[in-house]
Amino acid sequence: MDFIERMPKVDLHNHLDGGLRPRTVIEIARDEGIELPTYDEKELMKYLSVGDNCESLVEYLEKFDLPLKCLQSEKAQRRVAKEAVEDAAKHNVKYIEVRFAPQLMTEKGMTCADVIRNVISGLLEGEKETGTIARAIVCCMRHHSDEKNLEVIRAASEFMYRGLGGVDLAGDEAHYPPQLFKRVFDEANKYGIPVTIHAGEAGGAENVRVAIEELGAVRIGHGIRINEDESVVNLVKERKIPLEICVTSNVQTKAAPSFEQHPVRKYFDLGLNVTVNTDNTTVSNTDMTRELNILKNKFGFSNSELMQLQMNAARATFLDKPEKEKLLSELKNSFENII
Repeated sequence: MDFIERMPKVDLHNHLDGGLRPRTVIEIARDEGIELPTYDEKELMKYLSVGDNCESLVEYLEKFDLPLKCLQSEKAQRRVAKEAVEDAAKHNVKYIEVRFAPQLMTEKGMTCADVIRNVISGLLEGEKETGTIARAIVCCMRHHSDEKNLEVIRAASEFMYRGLGGVDLAGDEAHYPPQLFKRVFDEANKYGIPVTIHAGEAGGAENVRVAIEELGAVRIGHGIRINEDESVVNLVKERKIPLEICVTSNVQTKAAPSFEQHPVRKYFDLGLNVTVNTDNTTVSNTDMTRELNILKNKFGFSNSELMQLQMNAARATFLDKPEKEKLLSELKNSFENII
């Protein structure tokens, strides 16, 4: 087993509905009478994942349609959440934050609180089974009304310190800039829920500024395009805002035109608070081991730099102080043992 396989990892940006196992999709579909385009696992991957020819974030997001059909029951929500933790643990991920949009899982009459409860139950089952610590991040959706998103925030507030890490804003950034959601995230800040915002992925650097200064984001999902405005780069650096970078998906969604043009190396060398994550393990056909190998082989990250990324991520977790200090200590001890 090589260094990257053995090293402990932290994944801060992992979407539940972007990581379903093909076998699980087939089994849930058969149990619940959901029609699939194919019941062959290999063929089904064509409907669940993108290839190198993905043209945009909008095209990328289409791959969530089928998984969401399979996430409308308590049993399915708990199962998929548990499996997300199990799959992460196989790659020695010691801590994972799994995000999802509860409003997209209420087609059978569940409330947002029901969905959050089910997913957190599954995450904690996975945590108990594997030892990998798991927390939930609840997403508001850009195409939803304030009323629907406020319902999400209020439901999330019920689970603070009970498996919930924070709240997020996800979806079509190009057509729904962050300033439209100030009322929603004012509510999150009122409850004291930590906020991370998808920004600087399909939209420009100004979206990152607004997410931080107006929505109260303490982390940024992706942030790839901050280099379009030096003042935003400086803002992110001065405030030590963690960037939840997901290299493979950034190339697939064209947030970065190619691996060669991806700014992860530049941002790290500038001293920005970089973390590297999976985003969607099935949609992007990736995992934390693969992402770190890409950093090593395509961007020249050394083993010590890869360890630094994991410590960055551990410091950025939405854990309370004692839990965070424990995780940091465990990672440090593991790194010393590996070295």
